[in-house]
Amino acid sequence: MSWHPQYRSSKFRHVYGKAASKEKCYDCVPITRNVHDNHFCAVNPHFIAVVTECAGGGAFLVIPIHQTGKLDPHYPKICGHKGNVLDIKWNPFNDFVIASCSEDATVKIWDIPKHLLTRNITSPKKELLGHVRRVGLIEWHPTANNILFSSGYDYKIMIWNLDTKDAVVSNPVKILDAHKDVVLSMSFNTDGSLLATACRDRKIRLIDPRAGTVLQVASYKSHRVNKVLFLGNVKKLFSTGTSRWNNRQIALWDQNDLSVPLLEEDLDGSSGLLFPFYDSDTHMLYVVGKGDGNIRYYEISPEKPYLNYLMEYRSHLPQKGIGMMPKRGLEVSACEIFRFYKLIPTKSLIEPISMIVPRRSESYQEDIYPLTTGAQPALTAQEWLNGVNKGPLMVSLRPGSGAVNSLPQLLEPEPLMKTTDLSQHQGRGGRTPLEDMQKSSEIEDSRKQLKVEEKLPKNEQMCLSNGFDIFECPPPKTENELLQMFYRQQEEIRRLRELVNQRDVQIKQLELELRNLCTDTGSY
Repeated sequence: MSWHPQYRSSKFRHVYGKAASKEKCYDCVPITRNVHDNHFCAVNPHFIAVVTECAGGGAFLVIPIHQTGKLDPHYPKICGHKGNVLDIKWNPFNDFVIASCSEDATVKIWDIPKHLLTRNITSPKKELLGHVRRVGLIEWHPTANNILFSSGYDYKIMIWNLDTKDAVVSNPVKILDAHKDVVLSMSFNTDGSLLATACRDRKIRLIDPRAGTVLQVASYKSHRVNKVLFLGNVKKLFSTGTSRWNNRQIALWDQNDLSVPLLEEDLDGSSGLLFPFYDSDTHMLYVVGKGDGNIRYYEISPEKPYLNYLMEYRSHLPQKGIGMMPKRGLEVSACEIFRFYKLIPTKSLIEPISMIVPRRSESYQEDIYPLTTGAQPALTAQEWLNGVNKGPLMVSLRPGSGAVNSLPQLLEPEPLMKTTDLSQHQGRGGRTPLEDMQKSSEIEDSRKQLKVEEKLPKNEQMCLSNGFDIFECPPPKTENELLQMFYRQQEEIRRLRELVNQRDVQIKQLELELRNLCTDTGSY
């Protein structure tokens, strides 16, 4: 029998939450008192948007991300809605475009100026008219540009193509009429080819949005679902809700079989909603409680027990809503892997909370920052509507690096591919196919570089040093430049040592697995 250690080896076991100091919070913000179950906050690397209290109609604030401290009580608002604003979402491919939906049954698209706001914005860039009752949810497509989904209390989900010059759009490209009650939550898979919804009729539906067909329905009686979330590309769904005894509950589902959950766990007896957030880069799942100050976080694994509890961030200040910073806006020098923006209406405060991996080294930690989703769309709106699926364009978070090509062949859903393929890939040393693709691309780049060096004459070959052209980067002339180059080399040596140590650990793990396999086959 193979030996299994009693503890799990994980680089995220000691992740901790760190609240920002009072100077780095946003104070005197009139946060909405609306009881609708939404985040009420949207964040990108340039702005933080938050739904506010407003006399007559609905409004929200857009504050520059670095403008912390006390907010001017006369700060300009975006106030074009005739009813309360229920949801706001930034365009993932344009940090200066935001969508909002309201009780007035409209969805509006707003252009935010790059300079500071000096007066209220009342006229939107586009207005989407199609719902006959209030609109409670909006979601941008994760890979296609200018595709927006909206869900209303008319039980319909509408798909909008914003690639039009019309200021008022009244004809959605598709209407999904598969629900018999209000849709409480929507979530896309990695390439946006599938949509998961949670409905007030307690059912989870897996929908092909372009065909409008319901592929699967989960109607598990002991789990009343409120929020549902696709867990990246691991072919699993995560949901939060309540049990038969009104305990707050979480559940994990297999994407290809929604008849029974893989895992079901009661958390506590509180009445507040649970908002789930998933980081596909680190495979970490965060569960944020509405009405309390706690953030629980877990690590997702492809094999049982699937959900591994890590720790809980506790605070005595209850949150009404929560915002999340995209990965490209994090502070990588501080080993920050996630950042929340917590809405505290009792104190009119927005408090940033950073999730940090404790590391001694100040250099860039490549193992906790793999390639992540960038700010460029992989598809046009028309390409996606025509049936093309493509994964997101990936970028490196290393300072100074640019965008890299997407990997559509990996992230496109393949009907013939078995559901266990990904777990088999991850079982081999914990590496996913994405990491293997990254490694192979690095090898290809090094081969190309070698070929270039072979083609160069001998006198030109000497001009290349560590991949840099000496003429573009001349030798240091001053003591300061010499010190900078010295520190750069020291950092490179430190990084290479860390890589060597990681390889040694992987070799030892593989040797141990081989020894275990030999003992298993010998015993049989």
